[in-house]
Amino acid sequence: MAAYAGTTRSFPYLVAGSSPAARRHVSAHRIRASAAEATGEAAMDVVSEAELREKGFMGMRKTKLVCTVGPACVEALPALARGGMGVARVNLCHGGREWHRAAMRAVRKLNEEEGFCVSLMVDTEGSQLLVADHGGATSVKAEDESEWLFTSKKTEGAHPFTMHVNFEKFSDGILVGDELVIDGGMATFEVTEKIGNDLRCKCTDPGLLLPRAKLSFWRNGKLVERNFGLPTLSAKDWADIEFLIAEGVDCIALSFVKDDNDVKQLKAYLSRRSLEHIKIFAKIESLESLKNLKDIIMASDGVMVARGDLGVQIPLEQIPAIQESIVTLCRHLNKPVIVASQLLESMVEYPTPTRAEVADVSEAVRQYADAVMLSAESAIGAYPQKALSVLRAASERMESWSREENMQKLLPQHQLAIALPDRISEQICNCAVEMANNLAVDAIFVYTKHGHMASLLSRNRPNPPIFAFTDDANSRKSMNLYWGVIPLHLPLSDSMDDNFKKTISLMKSKSSVKPGDTILLVSDSDLNRPCAASSVFQSIQVRTVD
Repeated sequence: MAAYAGTTRSFPYLVAGSSPAARRHVSAHRIRASAAEATGEAAMDVVSEAELREKGFMGMRKTKLVCTVGPACVEALPALARGGMGVARVNLCHGGREWHRAAMRAVRKLNEEEGFCVSLMVDTEGSQLLVADHGGATSVKAEDESEWLFTSKKTEGAHPFTMHVNFEKFSDGILVGDELVIDGGMATFEVTEKIGNDLRCKCTDPGLLLPRAKLSFWRNGKLVERNFGLPTLSAKDWADIEFLIAEGVDCIALSFVKDDNDVKQLKAYLSRRSLEHIKIFAKIESLESLKNLKDIIMASDGVMVARGDLGVQIPLEQIPAIQESIVTLCRHLNKPVIVASQLLESMVEYPTPTRAEVADVSEAVRQYADAVMLSAESAIGAYPQKALSVLRAASERMESWSREENMQKLLPQHQLAIALPDRISEQICNCAVEMANNLAVDAIFVYTKHGHMASLLSRNRPNPPIFAFTDDANSRKSMNLYWGVIPLHLPLSDSMDDNFKKTISLMKSKSSVKPGDTILLVSDSDLNRPCAASSVFQSIQVRTVD
């Protein structure tokens, strides 16, 4: 992705040229949202409300959609939100701090003024090793047999046949004859000479050299592994984290995670600041992270499968199997997982994706990933809204097929909990989903403080949608990445009857339920705070709407 530092485009909150009907819909929802907030009622977000009214319970999309915010989509943020964007991602690797601040505040204002519930995820830059730049703003073609110098020496601007590497010791341990691979295979070079810390190389596989290209070195078909001992979180990252805390982010995507200690260090820091509501997603993008995969997943609040960077370090043919194994393990361990990178890469330039790309998206949905993500397609692509519509359509069709084929029955169940109260919660949710599917109920309602029961229900991938009602605004945002969960903010009591009456009244007021609809109810023990043995209050009920 090209860097976009210095971009000064504004962040309007209604798309220029949007229809009067669309503007009236947003305005009406804004009035309803403000009124609901004043009366203490929950306001369903615009997208879920429209989806429910148009398609009914079973037509609601389950897989969450993440869009990377960049220069190409700043003016289209409201349209992306209406198109199904549940999480807006900002990558600190690209752009300057003022740009990042404007982007994050635009997302927050979108929620406040337009009635959306879009969570804000921000990637740390990390100690990025072996990143090279040709000094130009656009890509440069490396021709067959052309000779290039890879150097760590700092110079201003672009120089012919020269790539500037960001790390002085990048050539340590590299031998003449090794392969230097750009961005996982965009272009390949053979190392022909070492000149101090620099490398002279000959292009053996021509291709494009993008700004901030990732380098990897291979010898006899295997990656040359090197440990430079740099921390996962650099001094700049810690300064950025303070910036993100001040800006009220919902989730931090931690780049270049090596092991679970990287995640634990950041979580401990946030805990000392009483900021546990900021969730930490570990980006799986290196051989080291694969070697410590289970420990990293268990320590994290979720995982991003960063296939682009991962493909720089492992053979391309291994990516599909690794992706599926990560998605499966995350579901077993009850951690949300995002499949990211190059899902619709051709749509950076073209208005229609390749059929192979649509199949790739559909495969991630078939694997029951919690979310799929647009990167360059939305950040710098020419067709961000079209790319999102393709992502949404492909997701919906595969979800429909999975229901028709009853694929959920094939998902194995793995006991996660150890302590008896946790095992009770887990069994209640397992049984609730089995009942919901067997009885063909219209929806599942769960009343939860921190979202734990909602996550356990989601883990089982039920056929009906899960409406999760919470009285914690931060929990609502964190549930935005749970498969099949529609989170709503609502004052809750310890009485299941009171909560049900309140939520049914709310849903009726929005014409979202009708007499005869069957709802399966699940109560979360953490609503019954005064009772030490709170697990006895957990329950499953099936009710028919009068």
